[in-house]
Amino acid sequence: MEQLAKLLLWQILLQQSSVCSYSVPADASNPASVVVSVLNISAVLGSQAVLPCKSHRMVWTQDRLNDRQRVVHWDLLSSYYGDSRMERLCDMYSAGDQRVYSSYNQGRILMPENAFADGNFSLVIKGVAESDAGTYSCNLHHHYCHLYETVKIQLVIAKRGEEASEYWDGEKPVLVAPEGSTVTLPCVNRNHIWTERHSEEEQQVVHWDRQPPGVPHDRADRLVDLYASGERRSYGPLFLRQKMNVTRSAFALGDFSLLISHLESADEGTYSCHLHHHYCGLHERRIYHVAVTEPARERKVVNLTTHSVAPAADPNVVRGHNVINVIIPESRMHFFQQLGYILATLLLFLVLLIIVVLVTRKRRQRGYEYNVKKYGEKDVNLKEFTVDTTDLTPHKSEDIRLDYKNNILKEKAEQARSFPAKNIDLDKDFRKEYCK
Repeated sequence: MEQLAKLLLWQILLQQSSVCSYSVPADASNPASVVVSVLNISAVLGSQAVLPCKSHRMVWTQDRLNDRQRVVHWDLLSSYYGDSRMERLCDMYSAGDQRVYSSYNQGRILMPENAFADGNFSLVIKGVAESDAGTYSCNLHHHYCHLYETVKIQLVIAKRGEEASEYWDGEKPVLVAPEGSTVTLPCVNRNHIWTERHSEEEQQVVHWDRQPPGVPHDRADRLVDLYASGERRSYGPLFLRQKMNVTRSAFALGDFSLLISHLESADEGTYSCHLHHHYCGLHERRIYHVAVTEPARERKVVNLTTHSVAPAADPNVVRGHNVINVIIPESRMHFFQQLGYILATLLLFLVLLIIVVLVTRKRRQRGYEYNVKKYGEKDVNLKEFTVDTTDLTPHKSEDIRLDYKNNILKEKAEQARSFPAKNIDLDKDFRKEYCK
C-alpha cells in the first residue's frame, strides 16, 4: 500500500508539473482561430483607412545566440539563515550547458543533459543538508513565444527516525527527505515547443481576408499572405493589390495593419486579420467592419445687406470664387399642369372644327332663299300683278335643216324649237302699278 501511495503521488506531481500556467488562444490540435477583437471602422469616401492588427507574440527575430530563447532555471526560497530570500541555483539554455551559481553546489545538484530533448527538467540533489530545506521553483521561459511556466515544490528535511514521504498540501507537492540522502525534485514538460526546434520562418503566417456584405466567413476573399521568411502573396486584380498594403517590416515590428487608400463604396464589408504561429501555438483572428460614408458638406451663411459697405479686401488672404448652386425641385404637379394646358387647347380646337362642319352642312341643305321687299316698309306680293302677254310677239318658227353630227345635238335643237322663250318685262309692270 505504501508503494502504491508513493506511485500515485508521483503521478500527481508529474501531472501538476505539466500543467501550463498561461493561456494560449489555440494550439495545433485546434486550428480554428480565436476571435480576440471586433472593431467598427467608419471612413470618408476617397480617404484612407488603417485596420490595426498588432501582436508582440508574432515578432520574428532570427536566433543568433545558439537558441537561447528557451531556458530553464531553478530557484530556492529559504529561511534557513533567518530571512526569506530567493537564490538562483542553476540554469540551462536549450543549446548550452547548465550553469551552477554557487561553488558549494558544484557537483551536488544537476539537471539531465538531454532536458530539452526529453522534456525532463527535474533537479537532483545529492547529500541533502538542513540548508537545502525550502521552496524550490522550476521556471521555464520561452522568450521567442513569450511563454512562462513555473512549478513549485517544497523540500522538508526529515528528523531522526522519520522516513521519507511525499504529500500534497493543497497548493504544491511536499517532499520529506532524510538528511544525507539523494532526492529528485520533479519538473517535467514534454510540450513540443520545449522539446523540438522547428523552423520558425515556415510556421509564422499572417493573412487578410475580406467578406463583401452578405457573404459568409467561409467564402471570404483572400487579400494577402505574409510569411516570416519574407515571402508575400497578393491576390485579386492589380488595382486592388495596389490600394491595400501591409508594411514590409511587419514581422520585425509585429505590426500587420492593413492600409486601404482611396476608399470607395465597393470597399465596404468585413475584413479579418488572421495570425498563425504554429511553432508557438498562436491562432488569433481580429474582425473589422468597414463602412464608407459621404463627406460632410460645409454650410455657409450669407448675409445680404443693402446699406452696409463691404470691407476692404485683405491682400494676404487668398479668396476663391463663391458659387451658389440653386436647385429647384421639380414636382409631378408641374408636369400634369402643362399637360392639362395642351389637352384643353386641343379640345377647344376640336369643338370649333365640329361647329364649322355642322354650319356648312346645314347651309348646303337649305340652299339660298330670296326675300323680295318693295321700297319702303310695304311688302310686295307678285300675285297681285297681272302680266300682259299681248306684247309678246310670237316666234315664227322656221324650218332649219341642219346636218347634226349626233343625236344629242339634234334633240336639243328640237326642244328649242318646240318651247320658244318668253320675254317678260317685270319693271314695266311695277311702274304701271305704282303710277296709278
